[in-house]
This record gives sequence, structure tokens and C-alpha cells, in this order.
Amino acid sequence: MNAPIIDPLQGDFPEVIEEYLEHGVMKCIAFNRRGTLLAAGCSDGNCVIWDFETRGIAKELRDKECNAAITSVCWSKYGHRILVSAADKSLTLWDVVSGERITRTILQQTPLQARLHPGSSTPSLCLACPLSSAPMIVDLTTGSTTVLPVSVPDAGNGLVPASRNKFSDGTPPFTPTAACFNKYGDLVYVGNSKGEILIIDYKTIQVHAMVPVTGGAVIKNIVFSRNGQYLLTNSNDRTLRIYENLLPLKDGRRALDDLEATHKELNGVEKLKAVGSKCLTLFRDFQDSVTKVHWKAPCFSGDGEWVVGGCASKGEHKIYIWDRAGHLVKILEGPKEALIDLAWHPVHPIVVSVSLTGLVYIWAKDYTENWSAFAPDFKELEENEEYVEREDEFDLVPETEKVKESDVNEDDEVDIVTLEKDSAFSDSDMSQDELCFLPAIPSPDVPEQQDKGVESSSKLVDSNHSGSPLSEEAGPNGRATNHASSPLEDDAGGSRMKRKRKPSEKILELQAEKVKKPLKPSGRLSKVKNKSVADLDNAEDNSNLYI
Repeated sequence: MNAPIIDPLQGDFPEVIEEYLEHGVMKCIAFNRRGTLLAAGCSDGNCVIWDFETRGIAKELRDKECNAAITSVCWSKYGHRILVSAADKSLTLWDVVSGERITRTILQQTPLQARLHPGSSTPSLCLACPLSSAPMIVDLTTGSTTVLPVSVPDAGNGLVPASRNKFSDGTPPFTPTAACFNKYGDLVYVGNSKGEILIIDYKTIQVHAMVPVTGGAVIKNIVFSRNGQYLLTNSNDRTLRIYENLLPLKDGRRALDDLEATHKELNGVEKLKAVGSKCLTLFRDFQDSVTKVHWKAPCFSGDGEWVVGGCASKGEHKIYIWDRAGHLVKILEGPKEALIDLAWHPVHPIVVSVSLTGLVYIWAKDYTENWSAFAPDFKELEENEEYVEREDEFDLVPETEKVKESDVNEDDEVDIVTLEKDSAFSDSDMSQDELCFLPAIPSPDVPEQQDKGVESSSKLVDSNHSGSPLSEEAGPNGRATNHASSPLEDDAGGSRMKRKRKPSEKILELQAEKVKKPLKPSGRLSKVKNKSVADLDNAEDNSNLYI
């Protein structure tokens, strides 16, 4: 897929609903890394994988132990694993190709969101954001959990003791807290209820930096762009904010240590804020100054140039699209159904949204035919016009100019093996093991049709045994078919099946004449009889050729 060729023709952002997907009641969606597969979690606990190129179901992951609604789905880096969180407090890791369940972990709180570690092709760690507790790192292999800090004490060095596996009491001490990995998964960014962004090293459970958000409102969502250069937050003050990431994409942990070394004279919260100012800087904020609506499921476009947010109002399916400079460029208005989740395609200008009724709407670019884009001298006519031929239009003119010789050396070898870097992906390290498509599996027959077939066959057998006149029906090509005599008969104790031949009309006539005209044995008549018997045998042999 060559994005530099596709993008100029497709436009930048979607405009209309192209079609919709329907399968049960879908609650959440997620694209794989290349945008070829779309995973959707349903209200019955199943996870459906759609082939986004054909818009057909490629795989359905069913867990017999889970009947609760799916709250989030997440792909692994190369698409071989899918992590599913459900309302029954479970985290399930699936193998996409085989459709088998790898692990299943039960938490003490319902996970609203779960994300696999982005730095591994077969991750065993995930970041879970429960409903009423702090975010935690979950080891899917052992089932152990490590709770991350969500606040920093006024006096201290940033080291907050974290409890493991169990809380001190069963009461929910926190409001829902948002968290996400950075691009390569060495740091965790947590947005708390105090309006602060904490940068945490999840291995040491230590807070290294803190960035206060303007207004101090509760942070409901936090997400990175695909290239890792920008961070998007959704606060309870109905404002979306973009922060520019000043840390290097790789070795961010080492860069934090260098920043801490430059602020040795500071301690506690002041030191964390000083380091945080060198990590994130406010780039832009977005809000609807007229309606003051809350936002749902904000995210970046695939290239990070656009910001999209869904309207959280009931009964409205509106999607707002801004450019990164802060200008509102489009408002997509859908059906009168609340929006609960959305995602932007990694490559194409396509947005996929989920409604409260469980339908998935696909928003795409509204294309218009413009032939002048392909031929600059092409003139579009609104109506037919009479064309007047020029006098010298079709005259043969000898070539006066020689064709310019090409500067390309034809002796050079053309490289058809090396892959060019795809600008649509910030980490275009295409792996040979990456899963982009799933083989098509034929869907099984519907049980109702099988029951009808068995019932109709039983009725047919009963009619055959009863000997009713309806047993002889018109067969294909207008021929009568006698169901009383089955086309297959048992031979040699049922071990061999052969087709029974139906006698031809000539044979039936000869048999009838033989019964009606019994002849006395004489010389001449015996010859005639022998001749008729020979004709009968020949007729039977000829009938065998047609069967």
C-alpha cells in the first residue's frame, strides 16, 4: 500500500457514512497495526474480528466462561494476540490465528480499559484501568498485579509504596483513572482525579515527573499518537488538550535520570514539576465554546495531523474533527443514537464509530469525479456542444524533433527487493511474522435448515412406504421419478451399492407382446421366438449404454 499515492486522491478526513457493520450488540472496537483487521467486543462476551477489506467476519472468539459485556479490546504489536477485558472482572488473552484462549485472569475490580505492552510481539504484561481503583500492571502469565501510584505526597522523593494483589479494604478509594504506555512501553503516563499527569517507571513503581493540567479537572482519557510525539487528554472540564512529548522516543527512562540530575537542588513536588516541564509542554486545546459538550473516546488520526472526538450527549451521534493547529474542520452528524466508542483507521481517512444500539458505522470520504485532475487540458461540458473540426487537425506532419534521450542508465540493476519506508507508519519495520489477514473459514450450516431437511426426508420415506400416488413426481428435465423404487439398492448384503436400471419402452412392449401372444413350439415359430428374445437382449444392452 503506497500512502503517498493514495492520500492525495482520498483527501484528509471522512465526510459521510459509507456503510455499517452489524453483528449482535458491539460495544468497543480496535484496529490492528496495519488497519486490515477490526476487532469488536460484543455485549454477550464474544469478540468478532472483521476483515476490513471485504467487510466480512474473519474470526469469532467465543469464551464459554464469559457472558458479560466486553469493555475493551487491544491488539498486540504484530497482530497475533488480542487482549479482551470484560465486565465480569476478567482479562482474556487470545491467539488470533487458532482462535484459542491463552490465559484468563480475574481481577478484583472491573477493568474499563486494558492495553498490552507495545514493545513486545508476544507480550505477557498489560496495563489495566479498573473501574474504582488505581491503574495496575498485570502479568498475564502468573496473574500477579502491581498497583501504580496515582498521587504524590507533598513531602517525599516520589517513591510511593504500592500494594500487590490485594487492597487494604474492599472500598473503592479512587475514581476511574486513565493511563497509557508511551510508544515503546518503558514509561506509563497516568492522569489522575486532581488534574495531574504522572510519568511513572512501572518497573520501580516510582514517579519521576508530574505535569499539572490547567483547571485541575479530572482526566478521563489519555492517549498517545502513533508516532509518540503528541499526548492527548480529555478532562472533565469539557476540554481536549494536546501536549508535545519532549522526551526521546527511545530510552526515555535514561532521559528522565539526566533531567533529575540537573535539578538536584529541588525536592519533592517542586522537583517533579520541574522535570515534568521538560517532558511535556501544552501544544493546543480544543472545546466547543457554544454547546460546552463532554467528549467521548478522543484519538489522533493515523498520521497525527487530525484530532477527533465524539460527542458524549445522549441521543446524538456527532464526531468533531480538528486539525492540530486547533481549527474545527468538520462535524460529522450520524443517526439519533448515542456514541460510545470510535477509532481512526491507521492509514486511510476513515473513522469507525460504535452506537448505543450496537451498530458500527464506517465514515469515509465522499468522492466526486474530477477528470481534470488526470488530464489538465480536459474540459468538462455541462451540455452537448457541436464540435467543429480544424482544417489541419488530422494532417500527417513529419517528425521534426528527435526524441530526447533518457538520462537513466539502462545497464544499472533495478532493486526490487528492498522495501521503502512507508510514511504512514512511524515505525515502519515491517515484520515477516506480522499478521495482516486471516484465512476465510466457511460458516457452518444453520441448524434450522438441517432440521427441516431431516423432517422433509422422513415425510418422503413415509410416503414411499405408503405407496400413495404422490410418490411418483416429476423429476428434473420433466422426467417422472418413482420414489418407491430407490435409485440405490443393497447388493451382497448391503456392502455394495448399485443404481437400478429402469426398462426402456421397447423392452416393455416386447414383454407385453410375449404375454399376449403365447405361441406353440414349432420350427418357424421357434425361430421368431428366438429372434424376439435376441431383440430383447439387444434392447437391454442398448439401454445399458444410456444409463
